[in-house]
Amino acid sequence: MPVPDGGVALVTGGGRGIGKAIAQRLAEDGFSVVTLGRTSGDVQADVGDPDSVEQVFADVRERFGPVLVLVNNAGQRQDGLAIRMKAGQWESVIDTNLNGAFHCIRHALDDMLGARWGRIVNISSVVAERANAGQSNYGAAKAGMLSLTRTIAREMARKGITSNAVTPGVIETDMTIDVADKLLAGVPAGRIGRPEEVAHAVSFLCSDGAAYVNGATLAVDGALAA
Repeated sequence: MPVPDGGVALVTGGGRGIGKAIAQRLAEDGFSVVTLGRTSGDVQADVGDPDSVEQVFADVRERFGPVLVLVNNAGQRQDGLAIRMKAGQWESVIDTNLNGAFHCIRHALDDMLGARWGRIVNISSVVAERANAGQSNYGAAKAGMLSLTRTIAREMARKGITSNAVTPGVIETDMTIDVADKLLAGVPAGRIGRPEEVAHAVSFLCSDGAAYVNGATLAVDGALAA
């Protein structure tokens, strides 16, 4: 389903793993997709840097069109027990995973309000609701994304804009390869999820059929957080 007014779907962290699967699925759905990465993708930016994000949104508008679908998928991990975690580890993860989502939403809303139509999907994590030792920074950022998601939904619901979140569980990606086996025992489904399964959830939330789904959190975790 193409977005109104020739707009595009911007997927942050869209070069690999879950982001790549989302970009591919949205393209199959008929969206004009633009991927953003720190060093790869159709456009490059450090989403944790507000000036960089402002510039990249200006570039996307000029080269591709207004951003009317935004998938905030960019993320990183720097694990460690809280008592030993360095300030830089905390700040880097919060900047990318939470602040980056806010910076992108703020600029995308300019385009969405003009069109009176928009879809925002924030890729959070099961650890937002089910804590993992050693991931205080990652868990705090992903939990913050859920609150951000709901707040934007309330602020923008009358404008034709939806804001929803997806909470993947243990998904087969580069980011989880070092912890997947350890976490698998706790997954009721008995298997690791695939990036394409997260992409299906995002596809639904971006569709016309999800126009009345707003401020929701959709778990794709094999019942891990149940």
